Amino acid sequence: MRLLEREPELAALGEAASAAVGGRGSVMLVHGEAGIGKSSLVSALRDQPPPGCRVLVGACDALSTPRTLGPLRDLTPFVGARLGDALRAGDREEVFAALHEELASTPGTVLVVEDVHWSDEATLDALRFLARRIDRLPAVLVLTYRDDELDRGHPLARLLGDLRSNVRHLALRRLSTDAVGTLTAPLGLDPDRVFALTGGNPYFVSELVATADAARVPPTVVDAVAARLRRLDPATQEHVEQLAVVPSAVGPAELSRLVPGGAGALSAAEEGGLLTVRPDAVQFRHELTRRAIVDALPASRRIELNARVLAMLVEIGADPGRIASHAAEAGDVDAVVHWAPRAARDAAVSGAHRQAAAHYLAALAHADRYDDAERRELLQASAIEAYTIGRGPEAVASQLEAVRLRREQVDPTALGESLRWLSRFQWLAGHRADAERSAGEASAVLADSHDRGLLALALSNEAQLAMLAHDLPRTVELATRAVSLAREAGERRALSHALTNLGTAHLLQNRDEGIDELLEAAEVAVAGDFTEDAARAHVNLVWALLDQYRLDLAERYLEPALEFTERTEILGLWIYQQVERGRLHLARAQWDAAVAAARYPGESLPQSQGAALVVIGLVGVRRGDDDGEATLEEARRIADWLGDLQRTGPVAAARAEAAMLRGDLAEARAIARPAYDEAVRRQALNLQAELASLLRRAGEPVEAPAGDHPFAVQARGDWKRAAELWRSIGCPYHEASALAESPDEADLLAALAILDRIGAAPLARRVRGELRDRGVRSIPRGPSTPTRRNPAGLTGRQVDVLRLLTEGRTNAEIAERLVLSVRTVDTHVAAILAKLGVSSRQEAARVAPDVLA
Repeated sequence: MRLLEREPELAALGEAASAAVGGRGSVMLVHGEAGIGKSSLVSALRDQPPPGCRVLVGACDALSTPRTLGPLRDLTPFVGARLGDALRAGDREEVFAALHEELASTPGTVLVVEDVHWSDEATLDALRFLARRIDRLPAVLVLTYRDDELDRGHPLARLLGDLRSNVRHLALRRLSTDAVGTLTAPLGLDPDRVFALTGGNPYFVSELVATADAARVPPTVVDAVAARLRRLDPATQEHVEQLAVVPSAVGPAELSRLVPGGAGALSAAEEGGLLTVRPDAVQFRHELTRRAIVDALPASRRIELNARVLAMLVEIGADPGRIASHAAEAGDVDAVVHWAPRAARDAAVSGAHRQAAAHYLAALAHADRYDDAERRELLQASAIEAYTIGRGPEAVASQLEAVRLRREQVDPTALGESLRWLSRFQWLAGHRADAERSAGEASAVLADSHDRGLLALALSNEAQLAMLAHDLPRTVELATRAVSLAREAGERRALSHALTNLGTAHLLQNRDEGIDELLEAAEVAVAGDFTEDAARAHVNLVWALLDQYRLDLAERYLEPALEFTERTEILGLWIYQQVERGRLHLARAQWDAAVAAARYPGESLPQSQGAALVVIGLVGVRRGDDDGEATLEEARRIADWLGDLQRTGPVAAARAEAAMLRGDLAEARAIARPAYDEAVRRQALNLQAELASLLRRAGEPVEAPAGDHPFAVQARGDWKRAAELWRSIGCPYHEASALAESPDEADLLAALAILDRIGAAPLARRVRGELRDRGVRSIPRGPSTPTRRNPAGLTGRQVDVLRLLTEGRTNAEIAERLVLSVRTVDTHVAAILAKLGVSSRQEAARVAPDVLA
């Protein structure tokens, strides 16, 4: 088959490869529907690489549980010893370092990963690692995937959302009628009929052309594949069916065991266009061909063929993930019981936690085949993996069963460790009361244990729960005991964990020794290679400093902390740090930057998602965007579910501010007062100061905490001193808010100038109203609002939605990108179409350049 109508895409890949030779790396995303020709494009690139370039190709497989690092392990024969060894061992950090070294040391490398929509989690992490550094690498990263495989929650969708710069999309189109005519002409087929049957999909066209004659075109592609298979002799048909149950390229060692005669026995299948035969591997010309053959097989035949593959993989010592997958397809329970736990451990070590969780579940489907000790370990390991990937209820269920079995075992130390894990899982799932009970029992059970380090961890876990509930005296008491025990036992992980809780509590009490304790916690964790603990210490340090509005100090610690978390690929905490960056920009009234930084969290990370929604919602209400309060309402639902004051308090403050900006002071008081009372009870000084300031402006003065926090000063009625403090730390919105309390018209005019400059329309309207009420005649009109400034009358948020709409994104994808609900995006899209006077998204995209210019 000729490669038609792909010249622009091949040229783009060639240009990117040439740029990589010169040191300018990039990511190329090749995507489209199944059969659109992604693999053909890659084959053309591999067959004729640009001058001075090498092309490395790995492919993801359509396994029920993907191979850990599968597409990268395909590269082992073609890369240096360090990367090959790292991939065989599966050590995550070494794989990252070796992969970076491999690409950095060979300019002009084009690394292609095909069918990334089937990728395992460890591979996605490695690709994310490379993509963030690609501009500093002399390489091109080419990812192919199917558009129709992605939904909002697909892991690949989140990776694509993370890509920022040096990224180019190559969306492959269907063939034109002219191209179909070119392919059908040699056989004298009716091109219009072929186009009507295939819609111009290159794979469907090629299958029909390969099996049809001038008199007949098969009605379906499945029929076409079956027809091609029936043309082969019986022995070759059996060989093709055998290979069809292997959803990956088959190497020489595997081929010699599955197909008597090896590659030489497949010449008819190759000539018939079913298989591609290379010296290093044999694979189907297209995945749809393989699937069509497998789907046509009787179940008994599929089981028989998978059993042969299973025996072969065990014989050659293949990776446990492949063995376990074929064991499941073959229905070989003994093999599943033996290999699934090994596959799970292999995946977990490599960071493929989703795959590890799937393998553990496969093993536990036959829990009765393991003895009590094995079952306990499997349940706890399964729970840890479920917790790691954000499946709180699954983690709790597995760990409850593990704890039940531990209670039957006379081993208090093991029971205490399991209870500590259970407590953590219960908190993640939003069951605080259960988490506190499990935590308390863990500490009690471990009180007489010889493992003092484990007791320190249990006490630190209790301290963390107390800290999250803002019970600071109890946090300090428990964390201090845990620090002492950990130092005595020489247990570095427990020491770091406890110091983080202690330092956070001290900072929340506005005691600066907390800074040194958190820095020590991070240093201890880094020295012990406990990267997640180090990142947590960094996160808590910056978060507490932001609460205190010590912005310059927070930024000083945030930047190196972000670099560390990005380098070590701790995605959950890296996302949390993006929210911190959003809070920093919000405080400085840098609205667009705040929204951009806070847009990352998804539903699987509710703690950071709720905090991000507060940032985005506050930007909305302060700018006057239509969806600001709706976003804060989403944040409220999450905060109420989580139940911690550190979640509910900021949401209450934001919602009270929103009510004040629309003039409903009674509602502002009703929202803020319960949160204020809880902050007083919990001694949450910074939150108390903010809520006290809001209540005073809403007409209900309350006691403010002592100290120089600008909100506390403003809550005490010293608006002038508060304005000076806000100005000195670089918070123009809050400075203007303080000036707006002045009885002096000059101060109100100064506030208005600031608000107009930063685009804070709602508060600016209130200040103008106050000036008019005082009889001031010369009130600056100020700049036009974002809505009037836009030629189509779009709000700022509608402009954001329109930009993404023109990129061809669905409403679900836009919602994910902007951290909104799909319903909110639906409303925005409808409003955009109405304001633009068009009836479709396509028409909106066509006129968008005039509106967005």
